[in-house]
Amino acid sequence: MSKVTLLIHCPDTSGIISAVTSFFYKKEGNIIYIDQYVDVENKIFFMRLESEFEHDLAIEDFQNEFNRELGTPYNMHWEIFTSGSKLRMALFVSKYDHCLYDILGRYKSGELNIELPMIISNHDELRPIAESFDIPFYHIPVKKNKKAEAESRQLELLQKEHIDFIVLARYMQIVSENLISAYPNQIINIHHSFLPAFAGARPYHFAYKRGVKIIGATCHYVTGELDAGPIIEQDISRISHSHSVKDLILKGRDLEKIVLARGIKLHLERKTLVYNNKTIVFI
Repeated sequence: MSKVTLLIHCPDTSGIISAVTSFFYKKEGNIIYIDQYVDVENKIFFMRLESEFEHDLAIEDFQNEFNRELGTPYNMHWEIFTSGSKLRMALFVSKYDHCLYDILGRYKSGELNIELPMIISNHDELRPIAESFDIPFYHIPVKKNKKAEAESRQLELLQKEHIDFIVLARYMQIVSENLISAYPNQIINIHHSFLPAFAGARPYHFAYKRGVKIIGATCHYVTGELDAGPIIEQDISRISHSHSVKDLILKGRDLEKIVLARGIKLHLERKTLVYNNKTIVFI
């Protein structure tokens, strides 16, 4: 048995759902999930579909036929994914370890169906954690006047290991356009939701002084504009005047771990579709 996942967006017009489902029916596919959404304002149609096949697919022929019969006539932007192989993920970290521990725990338990061939860091402090999980660790310092050299080394490693996507697990460096263009909508970041109101190195301290009533975390794809990429997942936790700065930090880090893990899973399950810096997330 084989399984494929289809993601499409195209100008909205009548008959798309019927045409797509009929195509899969003719190919003897059993549709086990289908969802669609129409952006009425921009007249754009979005769809996610999963289908199982009792027989093995000649995927290249399948894709060519789909494009000829549906992709081109409906002016579709489409992707078809098979379930046969695991995505290869790279982790970027700095000194914070809470997201790293969480991801590695989920990876080792089998919760994240990925291959994890490397951890890259601009500091060496987290090397013992990587080694305890038997994950290769690469220390690539990012010096002020030699950032391009560091990123060239990063790209070399990523390409050598055939990395499919990158997770910035509290990586405290701004990613350059070179890396972003090499992995468009394939770099996932996590940060506290205080931005931009409480930017800087001590956001929880500033939030505490303002007496905020909720704290949160945001998982998003990385774009050239800092912390302004398409949002994948968010969550919040309520707080009160009785909570200390330490309480805010602990609650914030818990949220960061949970929200980042959800974002990674949504990406792995092909449930995100980016359009005009907005992410359509299928549940």
